[in-house]
Amino acid sequence: MKFNRILTVAALAVSGIFIASCSRQVTRVSTDQTIDVSGNWNNSDARMAADELTGKILGANWIDTHLNEHQGKRPVVIVGFVQNKSHEHIDAETFLTDIESSFIQSQKVRLVQGGKKRDELRAEKADQQTNATVSSMKKFGLENGADYILQGSINSIVDSHKRQKVVYYQVNLELTNIQTNEVVWIGEKKIAKYVKN
Repeated sequence: MKFNRILTVAALAVSGIFIASCSRQVTRVSTDQTIDVSGNWNNSDARMAADELTGKILGANWIDTHLNEHQGKRPVVIVGFVQNKSHEHIDAETFLTDIESSFIQSQKVRLVQGGKKRDELRAEKADQQTNATVSSMKKFGLENGADYILQGSINSIVDSHKRQKVVYYQVNLELTNIQTNEVVWIGEKKIAKYVKN
């Protein structure tokens, strides 16, 4: 009987230690803080790419050229597709949204919706043709046409040996004049990470 009681106490102690060692701890951190757990592309990389590329694109000469050629009218930009050619699953929408936000805040360019968001807007307009009052219905054919489209790619190279690897990312963006197909700006952001296991 005494032996069974000792075994029960020992089993409870071991299970308590096991549960305590397996418990997960979560700590809130600043979104500006760089924490790299896996070595993969993360929110810090997206933020750095967006900040640097936004600074480059908004500081480039193409804006002044456009203003001079169009009597001071700000250029209208649409953000197109950024292709993930890297070895990882990367959702480019995170850093593209940061770039779009910077475009709007800078007031140097005007931004129009593209892709699925534009399709959703057009579907809403179509719905209004039958379901909204004539005075509140939005009409087709009055959208702002974009002057430029921003497109690009995310690429990566992995160099690894045993328990070490270097991951090299490169984000390339191009801004193209939609009327003439002339590329008016090209920018890139490079990020390299050394990972040792």
